[in-house]
Amino acid sequence: MTAVRKPRTVVVDDSRFMRGLISDLLDEAGVPVVGEAKDGAAALEVIAEEEPDAVTMDLEMPRMNGIEAVERIMAEHPTPVLMLSAHTEDGAEVTFEALEKGAVDFFSKPGGEVSMGVSQHADQLVATLRSVADADLTQASRQAADTQRQPASPGPGGAATAEIEGFEDQHTVVIGSSTGGPDAVEQVMSELPGGDCRVIIVQHMPEAFTARFADRLDNASRYTVREATDGARIGAGEAVVARGGSHLGITGYSNGRIRVELIEADRGHSVRPAVDETMTSVAAQIDDPLTGVILTGMGSDGAEGICAMQAAGATTIAQNKESCVIYGMPKRAIEAGCIDEVCHIDDIATTIRELV
Repeated sequence: MTAVRKPRTVVVDDSRFMRGLISDLLDEAGVPVVGEAKDGAAALEVIAEEEPDAVTMDLEMPRMNGIEAVERIMAEHPTPVLMLSAHTEDGAEVTFEALEKGAVDFFSKPGGEVSMGVSQHADQLVATLRSVADADLTQASRQAADTQRQPASPGPGGAATAEIEGFEDQHTVVIGSSTGGPDAVEQVMSELPGGDCRVIIVQHMPEAFTARFADRLDNASRYTVREATDGARIGAGEAVVARGGSHLGITGYSNGRIRVELIEADRGHSVRPAVDETMTSVAAQIDDPLTGVILTGMGSDGAEGICAMQAAGATTIAQNKESCVIYGMPKRAIEAGCIDEVCHIDDIATTIRELV
């Protein structure tokens, strides 16, 4: 039997109440809290002394905020960091900045900065923290160093993918990811050529964050990227990001345009949006060439969906272990026997195009 991960953790929050609440929740789950800090400056001292396996980090704090603290931690005492952010659009903006500095993942505080709402999601918090503690910091740091990536030039043959020809025939790409995914998806999208292609992205992320994520991808790629809305259509050169809190299904495909729907029911999945739900729906609805891609992430979501896509004739790709922040979802998809190519993140966009 595999031992349950019990990462030694430091809790950082300017609210004494929240520090106590989070520490209690972790202690009750058997996760030892070896230190607490009320701001980023104090956190650096505690981390240097305790050398924890993981850190939970608040964003808004006096003296040194969470973003600066993450940057300093990665430079001085590299440690996996889980950001705890407000469930708001403003919270999304600063959370993405923290991920750029090297934070592994984030957990959205239900109810605001200071709230008992976290207690209702204790199991999810603990599972996420355990996953973050196992992250490959080499890849998280690499992604942080690559955040100055230049946006792809509009139209086929842009600067970011000058050697890759654009898609000439109708093609659909479905990308699924979780922990470590935002930067990985952005890299793939920034390098993916344009042309007659539609892209569907399913990233495990709360509702308040997916619109901002879509905006980032829109700026980083040659595709017009939007958060999915119920009944929206996706045509050539367009992409959608599944909205947090809802599954994304496909209700129709004709004349090169995909119609999508938002599904509020959980459908038996532990996450919403679920990669499995979207990929299975795509496999059932789209006859033209397909490519399914599974990127870094915790858990097994996507394994069933990628198999459905392969059975429908799609080419399938998984990110390799060496370039994953968390080698969970790709590993499960590969073990399911439904992956045609296993690639480093740097090669995925090129492989998508070559396999068409």
